[in-house]
Amino acid sequence: MRTWRCTCGNRLFIGSTQCVSCGRRTGFCPNCCAIRNLVTLEDGSIRCGKCSRALLLCRNAGYEQVCNVCVEADSAPTPSPLCQYCCYTRIIPDLSVAGNTDRWRKLERAKRRVLIGIENVRVPLQKLQAVLPLSFEFKADTDKRVATGHANGVITINIREADDVEREKTRVEFGEPHRTLVGHFRHELGHYFWDLLVKPDRLQTFRRLFGDETNPSYADAHQNYYASGPPADWRSRFVSAYASMHPWEDFAETFQTYLDLRAVLETAEHFDSVDASPESFERMVKQYQSLGIMANEWNRDLGLLDLVPEVFGATVKKKLAYVHRLLSEAATT
Repeated sequence: MRTWRCTCGNRLFIGSTQCVSCGRRTGFCPNCCAIRNLVTLEDGSIRCGKCSRALLLCRNAGYEQVCNVCVEADSAPTPSPLCQYCCYTRIIPDLSVAGNTDRWRKLERAKRRVLIGIENVRVPLQKLQAVLPLSFEFKADTDKRVATGHANGVITINIREADDVEREKTRVEFGEPHRTLVGHFRHELGHYFWDLLVKPDRLQTFRRLFGDETNPSYADAHQNYYASGPPADWRSRFVSAYASMHPWEDFAETFQTYLDLRAVLETAEHFDSVDASPESFERMVKQYQSLGIMANEWNRDLGLLDLVPEVFGATVKKKLAYVHRLLSEAATT
């Protein structure tokens, strides 16, 4: 992800609501597609400190800064609009419950980062809405536990995932090296994009790489995986153990890994560490793994988990290349 500069010269980040150096208020300007200083005029209206566009704060900014994205005042549908990212969320947690505002903030920030990442690979999310509307529901357990998942364009996230302690317990229980909110959103978006881009007319190529999603059924594959675990050679064919469960999960895990790769390379390129060209898939993989080795050693220096796999097998590379082609084609439609 890119960073930006405050008027005072201090660095600003995608989640910045205020410069920590000079105290100026900041927000995401949709015209600049960047975090900018927000200038409040005598009449109380707000303008971007860079392009001078008249802006309105997203309605969710009022909930303890759940959002920092602005809406252009001239095109706002209401005096208190939702921004282009918050409008995807149709169910939020009960904010009268202690801790839920903080959980919601974490969910929205992770969702926003991932959606901006999708836009950064030039996939036209708003245009695809007309084909398969995308929405998010953030729910809490009641008498029945809420399952995180995707169905018909609706991505449901159990708000327990925004509780760091609960998420770590689940990570250890299921033996998942990386279980993060960002990871959840990228994985579930993989299911969404499968329905959107693969299911209509690309099943033949998909099945050659990932397998037949109808045999065994998802229910049978799910039961077999949790009864017997992944195959012994899963590392040579899948990006994760969970990917070995069923072709749908294999695609979603591979999709997540591809978005991880693109996000890491974009950040590295922004800081002049690489020159990542999306036209060369092989080059991107090599650069990602080179950065990964360095990042893994940094993490090991601090006793943290590895960031990326040191090696992608030939089968995994083919699957990642498939996702690369899929999103590249979507970007040109």
